[in-house]
Amino acid sequence: MRPTFFEEEINEDPDFLNNDDEQPELYEHFRFVADKGQTLIRVDKFLTDRIENASRNRIQQAADAGCILANGNSVKSNYKVKPLDIISIMMDRPRREIEIIPENIPLDIVHEDMDLMVVNKPAGLVVHPGHGNYTGTLLNAIAWHLKDNLSFNSNDPRLGLVHRIDKDTSGLLVIAKNAEAKTHLSAQFFNKTTQRKYLALVWGIVKEDEGRIEGNIGRHPKERLQMTVFPDGDNGKPAVTHYRVVERLGYTTLVECRLETGRTHQIRVHMKHIGHTLFNDERYGGNLILKGTTFSKYKQFIHNCFEICPRQALHAKTLGFIHPRTKEELFFDSALPADMSALIDKWRLYVTNKETE
Repeated sequence: MRPTFFEEEINEDPDFLNNDDEQPELYEHFRFVADKGQTLIRVDKFLTDRIENASRNRIQQAADAGCILANGNSVKSNYKVKPLDIISIMMDRPRREIEIIPENIPLDIVHEDMDLMVVNKPAGLVVHPGHGNYTGTLLNAIAWHLKDNLSFNSNDPRLGLVHRIDKDTSGLLVIAKNAEAKTHLSAQFFNKTTQRKYLALVWGIVKEDEGRIEGNIGRHPKERLQMTVFPDGDNGKPAVTHYRVVERLGYTTLVECRLETGRTHQIRVHMKHIGHTLFNDERYGGNLILKGTTFSKYKQFIHNCFEICPRQALHAKTLGFIHPRTKEELFFDSALPADMSALIDKWRLYVTNKETE
């Protein structure tokens, strides 16, 4: 018998697909609208009556995890459902039932062989179909590229993505074309033996030339689309990011970040935690002027910067791993995309002009 929704979803590792700094986009799995004549009833009982094979205990676990929403707000299992309430169950991974349809979307393929492929994902491309993004994703593009490969089934969870990055983060991803490659590559991510470095432009002058950020990361208790750092041993999962200053650019700093773990939004959350939010990271407040002057000329300069790079300034630059079949050590490096490159050049020009004034 097919496992129930909560057996399948709640019991899985919350770090589904070895989430990188990316994508806690929430996926709607169920939605119910209470009738006009709905009597007050606990939400766990309300959902148990409506979801086939879902136990009340599983639903209570989902509520404890912040996955049950009433009218868009997270509620506990004892919440009383009222007439016309919109009750939804949101998860940080798509439903298994989503069918991945091949779509002819251009791919920047850096490497491909019989076992795997490495792609350079542009900013703005969602990795996996889900709520609000059922088409036009990276997996739809991969399904098209491999549509003539009879051994590849884009809807087989044993194949495909080994890790993922957020929609508005650019950079390198590896995709497994067979189950053996998926198992081998997933183990490398789990055991932290892969090599992954990101480039990020952050607000503020990072004083130390290099450093280590350690802090448990979990979903923000109030802002459900955000992650946050919790005190050690108190919620969240352990996360470690190493950073190195590449260039100091006026009121911003270009940093290289090396992931030791791969939690959702890790770099974005860790850098904000130490006071250096990513430039133009709307979800974490980086789309505001966090450092600098109050002069109108400076404000216009920042506005122009936001237009040049209309997303968080984060790029997955390098990716290294052991090939699952040949055991060869592979290493890939990708150039900064045009928007981030132009943004950094604009800050360099700003610094040069300030020095000559």
